[in-house]
Amino acid sequence: MNKKILFVCIENSNRSQMSQAFAKMFGAGEVEAYSAGSKPSGVVNPKAIAAMQELGYDLSRHDSKSLDEVKRFAPFDAVVTMGCGDACPWMPAKKFIDWQIPDPKNMDREAFNEVRDLVAEKVKAVLKEL
Repeated sequence: MNKKILFVCIENSNRSQMSQAFAKMFGAGEVEAYSAGSKPSGVVNPKAIAAMQELGYDLSRHDSKSLDEVKRFAPFDAVVTMGCGDACPWMPAKKFIDWQIPDPKNMDREAFNEVRDLVAEKVKAVLKEL
């Protein structure tokens, strides 16, 4: 049975979207990855789409979603938050992980890609833990 993991940030437009994408890339066939936001922006940041396109992943097919929209997939094996603290409500899960990852929304391309690469490494690590 596949492991289910939910990535949560506030807007669900950058970090959690890229985390979901990496989980799909690295955990293909073994992981069901979801992402959501506590206050979703309604759009995926074009910078995130461009950053993932550089790695061959089409993030433009993702939607910015609320936690209400993904709760039907609970319980999760893990819920990973991106440092949003109290802004991220509880979701049924076996494990809760909080990553302190800066929001790259207003960063230039180079800094944004550094955050993307950090997200990739953290996703690889969490998939090994599951």
